[in-house]
This record gives sequence, C-alpha cells and structure tokens, in this order.
Amino acid sequence: MLSDEQLIKIRRHLHANPEIGMQEVKTHQFLLEQIAKFPQENLTIETISEIPTALLVRIAGSDPKRTIALRTDMDALPIQEETGLDFASKNDHVMHACGHDIHMTVALGILSYFAEHQPKDNLLVFFQPAEENEFGGKRFYDAGGFQGEYLPDEFYALHVNPQLPAGQIASRKGTLFAGSNELRISFIGKSGHAAYPQNAKDSIVAAANFVTNVQTVVSRNVDPIEGGVVTIGKFNAGKAMNIIAGKADIEGTIRSFTQSGMEIMTKHIRMIAEGIAGAFGQELKINFRQGGYMPVVNDERTTNFFIDYMKNADGVDFKIVQPAMIAEDFGFLSNQFEGTMCWLGVNDPKHSLHSDHLNPDESAITKGVEAIKGFLIARMQK
Repeated sequence: MLSDEQLIKIRRHLHANPEIGMQEVKTHQFLLEQIAKFPQENLTIETISEIPTALLVRIAGSDPKRTIALRTDMDALPIQEETGLDFASKNDHVMHACGHDIHMTVALGILSYFAEHQPKDNLLVFFQPAEENEFGGKRFYDAGGFQGEYLPDEFYALHVNPQLPAGQIASRKGTLFAGSNELRISFIGKSGHAAYPQNAKDSIVAAANFVTNVQTVVSRNVDPIEGGVVTIGKFNAGKAMNIIAGKADIEGTIRSFTQSGMEIMTKHIRMIAEGIAGAFGQELKINFRQGGYMPVVNDERTTNFFIDYMKNADGVDFKIVQPAMIAEDFGFLSNQFEGTMCWLGVNDPKHSLHSDHLNPDESAITKGVEAIKGFLIARMQK
C-alpha cells in the first residue's frame, strides 16, 4: 500500500501538472504508470475511444456479491495559481483549484491497498475526466463505459471541503449538492440612432426587463423548503453610447436541490423570456444545458450504512452537514446507480473551492484513504 510520503509525492506531481477537462492526457499516462506498480493479479483496466482520458480500473473480488465503484475526477480549472507553493502549477492559467489532485491521490491510495489485499466484492475505481465543464461521467455512461464486468451496483465519491477540518468525513441523507443548468439567451432587435428610438427595437431594454423579471422565478414559483438560485453572471450588449443596441447576450446559471424544481425554474424562465421578446419586438434565442449536473441525491440504503459506519469507526471524524448549492456531475451517476457522496475536509478556511490560493492540508489524504478503505471493507461484509 502506498505510504504517506508516496501519497504526498503523487499529489504534488498531479498538482504541478494540471490539465483542463477532456485534455488530461499526461494525467492519464501518469495514473497508468502508478497503477502499473501495483500487483496486477486481479486488476484489469478499461478505456474507451469516445472518452480517451478516462480510466476504469477493476479489481476482481474473492467472493463477489456485488460490484462497488468509487469515482474520482481528474480535470483542473482555467485559473492562474497564486499560492507560491514549491509544487505550484507549471501550466499557465491551469490549476487544481477544486481539489481533484487530492481526489485522485486518495483513489490511488485505496486502489493500492485492494490491489495488495483482494477485496471480497468486485471493486471499480473510475478516474473520470471533465467534471468541471463537460460532464465526463455522463459522457462515459452514454458511450457504454459501464457494462458487463464494469457495471456497478453501487457508486461512491468524495469531494474536498476547505471549510472542514483535515480528514473529517461529512455527508447527509438525501440531497447533498444542487443540480445546475446553464442558461444562454440572446435578444435580437434592431439597432438605431439614440435620438430616434421609435425606429429601433432596443435589445438592452428587453434584456434588462428579463434580468429584473427572472428574479421572481424562485421567489414565486419554487417551494421555499426546496430552494433554488437563478444567477445572471454575464450581460453583453451595445457598441457605443449613442447607438441603440440591436442585440443583447445573457448567460447565467440555474441551481436547484431537486430535479423537479430545476424543471419548474427552466419552464418559467423560458416563459418570461418569450413574453418579453414578444412585448419588445425581439427575436429570441434561448438555450439551456444541464448535461450531467443533476442534484447529488444520496441513496437512502447505502447512505444509512455509510453514516452508521463513519459514526462508529475508530479514528474517523464524521459530521452531518446541510446541503450545498454547488454542482457536481456525480449527480448524473447517483441518478443511475445507488450510492453516496461525501465531503473530505482539507482545512483551508481562508480560501474557497476554485480560489487561486486554495492550499489543502495534505494530512487529509491518508485520513481519507483510511476512512473510505475501512468503509469499503465493511460494506463488502454485508
């Protein structure tokens, strides 16, 4: 099994060499090199041409009743790192600012243990590309990556949390993370001279009305207990102060703790956009893209066992947490398979996920390996 020192060395290599989603070529190769060092007797690897950087590693069980899968993401973010660490990113404007380097390292630690100690059940470790922007889990699923011996019965995953103590495991029953839907809208009118508005169709006025009216989508259409968020983060229109804009482009994000809530918000946003376009004489182009970013809903059966184990396991610091509005494409996999996702604390409370200064406490790695390894061993006895 990989030692603490080996795990930290692996993490620092991954951190220094981040790659954007669907471009994780060197990461893919490095992972293969590490896995090749493990005992190979019960180990096989599946790759598919449609998602070439993905790796699905299988360890055959000694007396399998099920196939248990663990997912870890591989990609980094388009962020310029500002930590000043000796092992900071070598790649300009690319950084593991969401902790996927920690995720991969924990997964390798778990994989190294079970390669040496054959699990009772079959075990899959899914190294997934493109969590941040291109929903790699859904892509792999849609391409037929999970089938035959590589079809999971249960799926588990973790995500680092800088606001929690290093090594703490945290989760909850039901929804852990929100679903997310991308919104892109264009109002297309008619440009004209600022002095003659009657001869133009002002797209800025139309788009501004949309931005104002869309604020009622959550407050007047979503159950307050369920919650939701509509955020408009980008608004582009106009070329000069004395020209009426003939086009306005808007981008935003929709978030909901339930898929039904997501569908309600999407419906009302479309209705508002269509109504405003009609009222202001605009052509409307509207596009929603949810992809794989469905709410992460922890399955009741597996999560009951997960929580019971973590609460009672020696050396595990466990906490029940409230749901978070962040999105994670594990939501798609948790919608297809029973399973549970959890937080792994990394103790950097001054910095959030996606911060250019994020600096996780590396002591969380071994604690994460031990907690998840222990859970998997216990789960295989049931």
